[in-house]
Amino acid sequence: MRLFPLCFLTSAAVMAGCSLFSADAKAAAMPTAAEQLYQPQPAEMQPQLAATGKQQVGVTSLRITNPVQLNLLTQQKQDREMLLELWYPAEKTLPTGALAQRATYDNVTKSHQPFRIQANALRDAKVKTGQNYPLVVLSHGYVGYRTLMFYLAEHLASHGYVVAAIDHPQSTNAEVDAIKAPYAGFPATLYHRSRDQQFVLSYFRQHPKALEGVINTDAAAVIGYSMGGYGAINTVGGCFNFTEQSVQAFTGSKDQATNAALKQLLNSCAGGQYPKTAAELKVDPAWKAAIAIAPWGGQHKLFSAEALAAIKVPMLYFAGDQDDVSGYEGMQWLYNQTGSRGSNSKYMLTYHNARHNIAPHPAPAIARQNKLDFGHYHEPSWSAQSINDINKHFALAMLDCHVKAISKQCEYLKLAPTPTDAAAKATENSSGWLGFPARYDTGLSWQYQ
Repeated sequence: MRLFPLCFLTSAAVMAGCSLFSADAKAAAMPTAAEQLYQPQPAEMQPQLAATGKQQVGVTSLRITNPVQLNLLTQQKQDREMLLELWYPAEKTLPTGALAQRATYDNVTKSHQPFRIQANALRDAKVKTGQNYPLVVLSHGYVGYRTLMFYLAEHLASHGYVVAAIDHPQSTNAEVDAIKAPYAGFPATLYHRSRDQQFVLSYFRQHPKALEGVINTDAAAVIGYSMGGYGAINTVGGCFNFTEQSVQAFTGSKDQATNAALKQLLNSCAGGQYPKTAAELKVDPAWKAAIAIAPWGGQHKLFSAEALAAIKVPMLYFAGDQDDVSGYEGMQWLYNQTGSRGSNSKYMLTYHNARHNIAPHPAPAIARQNKLDFGHYHEPSWSAQSINDINKHFALAMLDCHVKAISKQCEYLKLAPTPTDAAAKATENSSGWLGFPARYDTGLSWQYQ
């Protein structure tokens, strides 16, 4: 029996049909030469923790399968295959042969124009064994792709983490027709995002010999951008609170019975749980930290305030105060509600005059040809490279503090609301914010407790 129509409309835009492309569908030819997206700049002008770590970084791809999962489009149970990109500390001595070489990251823009990015990581390099590294699950938005935040993945791996970035099925640039059916995969995103994140952690726990057995699945973090942030909040205990009205708004269904059924399906928690009471909710104890970058959903109150208040996992929010997708007030509401019973550490970094694109790498050249593609990366008031460096700094501080429990790194999170407020601590070479160079700390504000 079908619970709801096979095709969806959204109130945000009408989509023609419900088609999704195959992730393996052939696009235009991939460029031969890889682009270098970042320009060199003096280290003393960057946040301190944006500096590359001591570890050589390797990268490899891995397909994993979550068996017997609901496909909302077909309403059938089927295996859900996900392609991961894994970054990890690698041996500095390169093995002979063609496998160990600087990687490239191939993908397509929203209009399916192909591009190739030059990486710093070495493709299929030998894993550095002898110690374990905490797992970081990296989750893109709708739409996106697993290497959208490759700069952050390479950075964390260079500091001793294993980063697993997901290509979320039905939610990638390659699969969604952003012109004819831009919201075809959105219902699946609402349902699967947290489930995908939790499954990646569970997969590596169930496969302890993966990546030469160096992954520490007892200490993990989840980082999500936009819809990935929506999922990350849920993964660490922020249960969803869809109403029949919000179901109608985001699926286009006007059938009362359908909306009631969808409401039940969507109101899950922590990777697909349906607890009857708060006591029944079991957040995976391996999650030691979560970072939500421009998370979607708070502006529509799609999370239970009671569940947010009970979150115990330390949370860091990144937000643009001009975000016209996730809404700054909604993200401020999420921060205010999170752990409000006083049982967790929470932080919020605001990029002033920034909109929604505070997570992606800089735009590839091909994206500059049209608004649809360039608008997926561009920030009108900020340099993408500057944002990326700031993200690297605070993400590393957050994970070192709460995942690795390095107490001195926590000092980078105990900041005055703005660098100006901490001017008394400033020196000729350092701003009032620990780790930020003088004169290069504008446009930011900070909250924590």
